[in-house]
Amino acid sequence: MTVAPSDPRYQDLVHRGHPRFVASPDYVRIVGSTEQVIDAVNEAVQAGKRIAVRGGGHCLDDFVDTPDIQVIIDLSGMSSVDFDPEHNAFVAEGGALLEEVYRRLFLGWNVTIPGGWCPKVGVGGHIPGGGYGTLSRLHGLAADHLYAVEVVVVGLNGRARAVVATRDPADPNRDLWWAHTGAGGGNFGIVTRYWFRSPGVTASDPSRLLPTPPASVLDFSCEWSWDGMDEQRFITFVRNHGEWCERNNAADAPASRYYAELILVRKPFGKHVLIGQTSGPDAERLLDEHLAALGAQVAPPSSVTKTPRPWLASVYAGPDNTKNYRLKIKSGFLTRPFTDEQSATIFHQLVRDDYPGIGGSLGIATFGGAINTPAPGATATVHRGAIARLLYSAPWLDPAEDALHLAWIRDFYREVYAATGGVPDPADGAYINYPDSDLADPNENASGVPWHRLYFGDNYARLQRVKHRFDPLNIFRHALSVRADAAHG
Repeated sequence: MTVAPSDPRYQDLVHRGHPRFVASPDYVRIVGSTEQVIDAVNEAVQAGKRIAVRGGGHCLDDFVDTPDIQVIIDLSGMSSVDFDPEHNAFVAEGGALLEEVYRRLFLGWNVTIPGGWCPKVGVGGHIPGGGYGTLSRLHGLAADHLYAVEVVVVGLNGRARAVVATRDPADPNRDLWWAHTGAGGGNFGIVTRYWFRSPGVTASDPSRLLPTPPASVLDFSCEWSWDGMDEQRFITFVRNHGEWCERNNAADAPASRYYAELILVRKPFGKHVLIGQTSGPDAERLLDEHLAALGAQVAPPSSVTKTPRPWLASVYAGPDNTKNYRLKIKSGFLTRPFTDEQSATIFHQLVRDDYPGIGGSLGIATFGGAINTPAPGATATVHRGAIARLLYSAPWLDPAEDALHLAWIRDFYREVYAATGGVPDPADGAYINYPDSDLADPNENASGVPWHRLYFGDNYARLQRVKHRFDPLNIFRHALSVRADAAHG
């Protein structure tokens, strides 16, 4: 189905992303099968039109909704989830949302993938970037359970075709599978189907092919007031969380069942928040131990809310409000806790009285566990030694304030990493599923550290070879896409 600007559905389709970015393509093509994707790509390429693909519409940068995109291929009509006996694996189409993947896998076979906990996020962008969520410390990233992908690619002759690539060592297309385990979306083609089966599993019973989710979980939300939180207490607070993450980083530790994100919020917001989820007979003990560690020499939380839920109910209760705001995000990982100097910088950015933002924040989420078991080159996800994942965020509503809020978060990030040139140490790196095109902009990244070093580390050269083979005409590209030509890397 082709939707042109004169069609009443057009405005809805071009506003499916974040409010800061609104596309104005010549048309949107809604597809329902791999064959329709091939036809849509061939038509656009032959007409010389720039293509972007949309799955769930949660991309946090303008990879889809950018002025030079002329055709958006919308995968929302491809959302089926099922078991594929031919591959002995579960298969999800590229337009499926996480909530539907979780629902179908759980109700049909009592299995799941350890992906993100925002239910409306689409697998299309989530899986290729690794896919991280509340069960990842226990079971690894979602991409660690990826068995195969079907990708519509364009050859040197300008013609589209579908390629199925698996993790089987003898598969001649294996590198294309590998590239979709951490390089991010929009790089090599359009993924129309994902197959999932845990590594090393050969059972014929589908209920044994993927992790079993817990029967029930404990969701929690805890608050610490800014009242009395001076600089020294704040530094201690951040250090306490970082040291807890470092102590509880082993894959076989009980805390691998524990996920938490400490969100340090601007002082006008009034409080810091710890949100998360855990499971098992000692769920409350794991939470209480973390709360005691966080509050040591600081203060106990001012409020604690514990909500037991069946696992599937917790999926639908996950956060999903990012599309309500104009938003700029930045990311990073920690392989060791923040230094006290960095924590002091974070404190001063959160209490600045020359910036009116209320919701600006830094989220420090537990990482590690089973995530760090694979070697950095086993998948395209190179960050396998981190203890925490970082999300810097600036939300706002008024488009007239864009420059103000962008300036604050850019300054925040630059100052935290002043010792390494204004960007994270490459040994820590950044998370491609929280894309930040500033890192590829020499006006914003003057560190001398290439953007791809932060996202892909030593895996980038191999990704370039995959790009050269499967997208030699660079049809699928955006600000942070893999460049086939090393001279432009």
